Amino acid sequence: MPSLRLDSVTSSSVNNSVIDLNSIEELPDSYAWIPSYDDSNPITRAGQESIPVIDLDDRNAQQLIGLACKSWGVFQVINHGIHKNLLDNIEDACKKLFGLPAQQKHKAARSPNGVTGYGPARISSFFQKKLWSEGFTIFGSPLEHASQLWPNDYQTFCDIIEEYQKEMKELAKKLTHLILGSLGISNEDIKCSNNNNNNHNDNNINNINDINIFKGASGAIQLNSYPICPDPNRAMGLAAHTDSTLFTILYQNNTSGLQVYQPENGWVTAHPVENGLVINIGDLMQILSNGSYPSVYHQAVVNKARHRYSVAYLYGPPSGAAIQPISELVGPTHPPLYRAVTWSEYLGLKGKYFHKALSLVQLSNNEINIEGPKTSNEPENIKFDSESKVLAAFG
Repeated sequence: MPSLRLDSVTSSSVNNSVIDLNSIEELPDSYAWIPSYDDSNPITRAGQESIPVIDLDDRNAQQLIGLACKSWGVFQVINHGIHKNLLDNIEDACKKLFGLPAQQKHKAARSPNGVTGYGPARISSFFQKKLWSEGFTIFGSPLEHASQLWPNDYQTFCDIIEEYQKEMKELAKKLTHLILGSLGISNEDIKCSNNNNNNHNDNNINNINDINIFKGASGAIQLNSYPICPDPNRAMGLAAHTDSTLFTILYQNNTSGLQVYQPENGWVTAHPVENGLVINIGDLMQILSNGSYPSVYHQAVVNKARHRYSVAYLYGPPSGAAIQPISELVGPTHPPLYRAVTWSEYLGLKGKYFHKALSLVQLSNNEINIEGPKTSNEPENIKFDSESKVLAAFG
């Protein structure tokens, strides 16, 4: 089985301050990741495998999505209803933001314990080496940070972000129906649970079947920039991780860089498809599907020829709603694999234990198995500092 050993990924002592990567002509040691490869099992087999591309207008789209979720944990969609003009506009917004002088970008810097704003990837503190990327997280209105970046010219940026949020939320609803439908959960079941969303238990967490899963569902936008790198073979744009979401909708410009992990094939590049969007299954969907649809490990690599941009829409349930295996997927021969957990609780676990978070909510003989087996898509021999306190809410 292909494996990846990142021996430099052993400490959270890295200084997460952001420097102007566009001005660097030689890779600093603090950014030098030195992977050790198993020569008999190349890490990446580009061209041999390709991520499924699904046309949402296809009458078999739901079935194809189910197959992709089960075997890959990721797929690309076309004919998704998002206009090309909006995708072009969000890419232009990325370029406008990340093209600002470093000093200006830092005016909207993310606070140490904050979620939104400019800064390195949230998972950076789990790694000894720095990541060759910069990001900007938006949750809710972009106005506060946009006005810090462009005091007199922020409206266009805000309009684009708000339109993108609106369209992504509608697409996320559609994808949720398709994904749940592929698990055998009918639209009638979903409508029934929506109509009964006031019949909760008295406890503070609510089963996914007892609430309207769309009312109150939320999404964060993560803008990513991966500048041209002088030594891409020794750098890493975004290290291997799974998303702490139901799923993530990713737009990437026409520059490759996203890679997903398959145990049989190693790292497979998700080459951009014209007007396509990548859908990554997240940890919460793995719980919801009782392990049928595992979350996918993915990473972003960099290159020395083109500046890459991507925009992620990270979709999750209401923060206080309990996510647990859907009752229709559980029975005498299919016991629940996970206990109920709210999104806010899970984010806390992910922020402290990173890749071990799922094992903390995994059930074994009706008890939580603290260590737990690795998920089927977890790369072997990746070392993390599991005691880092960074809030890995969006990674």
